[in-house]
Amino acid sequence: MAETAKKAFVCGHPIAHSRSPKIHGFWLKQYGIEGSYTAIDVAPDAFGDFLKALAADGFAGGNVTIPHKEAAFRLVEKRDAAAQAIGAVNTLWFENGRLWGGNTDAYGFAANLDERAPDWDKADTALVLGAGGAARAIIHALKERGFKQIRIVNRTVERAEALADQFGKGVSAHPLAASGEFLPETGLLINTTSLGMHGNMEIPVDPSALPDDATVTDIVYVPLETPLLAAARARGLKTVDGLGMLLHQAVPGFERWFGVKPTVTRELRDMIVADLGPTA
Repeated sequence: MAETAKKAFVCGHPIAHSRSPKIHGFWLKQYGIEGSYTAIDVAPDAFGDFLKALAADGFAGGNVTIPHKEAAFRLVEKRDAAAQAIGAVNTLWFENGRLWGGNTDAYGFAANLDERAPDWDKADTALVLGAGGAARAIIHALKERGFKQIRIVNRTVERAEALADQFGKGVSAHPLAASGEFLPETGLLINTTSLGMHGNMEIPVDPSALPDDATVTDIVYVPLETPLLAAARARGLKTVDGLGMLLHQAVPGFERWFGVKPTVTRELRDMIVADLGPTA
């Protein structure tokens, strides 16, 4: 008897902008897998019922995006270590009939840098701009890779303090204005804020004071080269855009649902860059 085609999804509200169906659709075709991956708009008040019906609806699992990541964290039966540390779930799957929740954002962040700036984790001091959900995942990745000093700077210093308290030793919180004094000893600068997105030309910090061997990365990928990355490149620094994080974070979920660990290739990247359009 032929095996039933496996089904996976991404859900959010809104969800039409998601590029995840293109990424997973590319891999399904590349590996000749009978399966589907669809975008489903789920309003917040319907999310709990949506999760309860996943198995009956024939889904092997799926992705969760804004605004459901924290609700998914609360509602799954089991969580992996990354989800537990980050406090949010972006990937769902079933194990022995139980709904598991994981978080692949930290994995995607690290894998992107491994690919495009292989020595990034030889630094031991990082400066993280912003204190939202993405910053949580990135701080988890930095701690996993052994960074000794992680400084969070944020306009609202209380949010940075809450994050620093959560992650403990080696993580400190500071107002955005303090970033200038930290730049000369920063080996890795990460922008997790929306500054530089969608034509916003504001640069969160001036990278000119960074050491010559520093790496600068931005989780924004529209545009691919943000004003911060452009300024860092002009200064001769190693830069990494945010698109790779999106591509790499999709790998663990695909492997769980469809049984094949996919590769992030130049062809996949080029396809998504083309989909981003002239703004990229």
